[in-house]
Amino acid sequence: MTPEMSPEILIPGKTGLAQLERIWRSGAPAALSPAARPAVEAAAARVAEAAQGDVAVYGVNTGFGKLASLKIAPKDTAKLQENLILSHCCGVGDAIPEAQTRLMMVLKLLSLGRGASGVRWELVELMQDMLARGVTPVVPAQGSVGASGDLAPLAHMTAVLIGHGHAAFQGHILPGAEALAAAGLRPVPLGPKEGLAFINGTQFSTAFALSGLFGAWNAARSALVISALSTDAIMGSTAPLQPEIHSLRGHAGQIEAAALMRALLEGSVIRESHRNGDIRVQDPYCIRCQPQVTGAAMDVLRQAARTLEIEANAATDNPLVLTEAGLIVSGGNFHAEPVGFAADMIALALSEIGAIAQRRVALMVDPTLSCDLPPFLTPEPGLNSGLMIAEVTTAALMSENKHLANPCVTDSTPTSANQEDHVSMAAHGARRLGRMVENLNHILGVELLCAAQGVEFRAPLVTSAPLQRVVTCLRQQVATLGTDRFLAPDLAAAGRLVGGGTIAKAAGLPLPELAE
Repeated sequence: MTPEMSPEILIPGKTGLAQLERIWRSGAPAALSPAARPAVEAAAARVAEAAQGDVAVYGVNTGFGKLASLKIAPKDTAKLQENLILSHCCGVGDAIPEAQTRLMMVLKLLSLGRGASGVRWELVELMQDMLARGVTPVVPAQGSVGASGDLAPLAHMTAVLIGHGHAAFQGHILPGAEALAAAGLRPVPLGPKEGLAFINGTQFSTAFALSGLFGAWNAARSALVISALSTDAIMGSTAPLQPEIHSLRGHAGQIEAAALMRALLEGSVIRESHRNGDIRVQDPYCIRCQPQVTGAAMDVLRQAARTLEIEANAATDNPLVLTEAGLIVSGGNFHAEPVGFAADMIALALSEIGAIAQRRVALMVDPTLSCDLPPFLTPEPGLNSGLMIAEVTTAALMSENKHLANPCVTDSTPTSANQEDHVSMAAHGARRLGRMVENLNHILGVELLCAAQGVEFRAPLVTSAPLQRVVTCLRQQVATLGTDRFLAPDLAAAGRLVGGGTIAKAAGLPLPELAE
């Protein structure tokens, strides 16, 4: 985030994933549309009125969770909220990346902006100012079970707003009050219900699910480009990409995947060289069924995207202020089950994209299956091992992702003296996605190395123009492998090219979009 960046204007209830991804990747500040202010202030006024009344209203003048039956005197309602935040700062583990914390803050702004939480606009402004000036709360990664909201991580976020906790500012970790002061800001004491509004919500889980989704979509697009290069490397057939095959089945992702691969391979001299007289009848599934597999993963990712876009715009705290009805009502929107399901779906897609990619790597290094490529894609096998162990690395990463893809949402346990007796486990279900994306990027990076090496072995035959641009992009950072060398930097560079979206864009063709 740079000081001169203008804030992204958020429209509560209508903010799209493209804008959220842009904020996450760029570090841009964000602010609610001024049009959201009247509804926010009306809800805050209703809470202030309830706090002075005699009727027990959960979280306004009562205790929390199992202690909800205990009435709190009006003079103690502000202290009640401060105690809530401090007592819930129970996160453990490493601090999450600043980009994740900032996205979590943006999502909290969107939730508060719906005008159903009862917080004062003053607190909204403070969080917007923190985003603009680069004050980022330090939030431990572990401690949330995804209901009653992401309590511990959101408490660590909120603690900084009231001058507690710790925050990153200009490269230093400071106590919360000091970080605010260094940025020219002041803490704001919490009023009735405001602490509860900040920590009762799914913004931690949703932020991690969204970043996993964005990474997964980039990986899916990269996988289509790289798999087309792999198809040419093993002199595979383009017949399985015939459009009628895919329209007869009808799945959108499959149709898009096949169309992109056809365009990528169009004009390949390598392909034309074996169109006639090839004694092979069919390619292995990892080549032939790439549209069916990665296309299906794209469909799954789009389903998850629809859920997460709704959740990103949702009011998810408890109780909710129904201003028009004049009510403050307890419910369960803090339960992150939709996010947990979406995270599990994303994990499955990541695992399967990697599983089929790993089989293409194995295909290319095996001389019995690669249509006369040298063993392990080295010009002098025996003396050199080539990409032998790079393939083993992909097998390890593929297996790790398979284990990580096991569902988390099915694993509930009762908490808080059985008051919160079913939870979503969405927090770590979403948090694992970052590791899975990184693993997949490395698998695809190794596939890229193998495919480029394989295509170069087909010289003087050449691949298509779009795929040659992909090879050229790779060769600007990783040289063709001749004799054996220290390979770890090559794998790291290829993984970065994939993860940054550079390889998918290098082909120069329109790519499938997450929003249909």
